[in-house]
This record gives sequence, C-alpha cells and structure tokens, in this order.
Amino acid sequence: MSLALGGLRSSWADGIPVSEKVKKSGSLVIASGLDYPPMQFIDAEGRPAGMNIEMAQAVAKKLGVKLNIVTIPFKAQIPALISERADIGWAGYTILPERLKQVDFVSFSKTGVVIAVLPENKAVFAKKLGICGKKVAVPNGNAADGVADQLSKDCVAAGLSPLDKQIFPDQKDTIQAVLTGRVDARLDDATAAGYYQTTTKGKNVVVGDPLSPSPLGLAIRKGDKATGQMLSAALNAVIADGTYKSILDKYGMSLASIPKSVVYTDESQVKN
Repeated sequence: MSLALGGLRSSWADGIPVSEKVKKSGSLVIASGLDYPPMQFIDAEGRPAGMNIEMAQAVAKKLGVKLNIVTIPFKAQIPALISERADIGWAGYTILPERLKQVDFVSFSKTGVVIAVLPENKAVFAKKLGICGKKVAVPNGNAADGVADQLSKDCVAAGLSPLDKQIFPDQKDTIQAVLTGRVDARLDDATAAGYYQTTTKGKNVVVGDPLSPSPLGLAIRKGDKATGQMLSAALNAVIADGTYKSILDKYGMSLASIPKSVVYTDESQVKN
C-alpha cells in the first residue's frame, strides 16, 4: 500500500541538500510498517498516524516535497533497502554494530530502559538501587530483560537482594500488573513508557533517566550519502525550529530527544 501525504511547496528548502532523486520525483518515499502505536499506525479514520509519521511529515515539509508512505513490515525493511526496493526505512532502529554492516543510519531519537511505577512509589524507586528486592515486570523478548539482570547483579554486588524479575507476554500485561499491584514496578522502553505515562493519566510514572541509552535511527542503504545528508540536515532543521520537540512532547516522548541528528556509517561510532 502506498499513501501520499502533504503538499508540494514551490521551492526547495534553503540550506538542505535535497537529493536529485527526491528533487526529480517531488516526493519523499519512506517504508513504514504502520503497525506499532504510538510510533506508526493507522488511526480510526484510516490515516497514517504516530510520532514517526508526524516526524516524516515535518521532514517532507522542510524538503518542500510530498510524503509517500509505502507499507513494508519492519523486519522486511532492511532487506528492501539492500535490494533497492526502498530508500528509507522510517522506524526506530536501534543503531547496532551488526546492523551497520548492512545499512547506514540517520539518528533521530534515542532509547533506553526506564522504570515505571505507581505515583505513590516514585520516591522509593528514585533512590539509587531502590529497585533491589522488588517485584519487577518485564515484557517477553524486550531489551528490558537484560537490563533487569544487570540491575540484579548491581544489587547483589551492593549487598542487597536481587530483583524478583517476572516475565509477562507483552507490554500491556506489565502495565496492568503495576496498576493492580501484582508487581512493584515494570521496566520498559523509554520511547513507549513516556507515552503510556500519558495514556494512563499519570498512573504509570517514569522514574529517573533511561538506563543503557542507545541511539535510534532511520535506515538507509549502505553508502547512500545523498539520502543521509538530506535527512540529517532536514531533521536538524526540524529540531532547530521547535517542531521536533512539539512532536515528542505530544506523544510523551521527551526522554527520547537528541540535540542533533548525525549519520552513522561505521561500527566505531557506536559504543560497545
């Protein structure tokens, strides 16, 4: 499915190196799964929505072109880039050394694991190692699982009790477990936790800064310098004019903000 959004401006954005392909077509074509709220999804009116979609719309506006969304599942986007069926995988890819062997990335936010608790428990968990000995919910297969294990090791090293880690099928189950008191806290991805802090009307509050922070990027074909420079410059323009902050704040994702977008092309740029 291909969806065109936005209008064409009469002139190219000043100072942004728009690629020849985008100039010629008048469109910014992105691949999106449209299946992961609040990042990207189809809303009740059947329109693409979410933080990533609004960010892409803002970038297309800066470039002075239309936004064209081609629906490609997340797992199929990197293969699509390699086979040249797509130029941009617009999703929150954690920038990892193994992925940089296949594609390049343009950073646009960051992630990490955060602790979320009931408001009345915030003071306890705000203390260093306040999580030690507590029942903690973790979604199955989530990066939070490894962070929970490391926190347990830190607790034991400090002479405290390890976490009572409890694995749940998915994210919504961990939220419900906190709300019903089955667990004391949950660990979750920072980009989503802020959103759920908003949608639960403050019943699931985030405590402290993200643990194990990592950059998130848009995937582009290996060696595609023109697309990388264009996206990075456009994102930095969106950051500079305040649109970036407004979009993140709308979705409760201020913790995911970065001060500047850069292009990642080499494993040496990522801390191991």
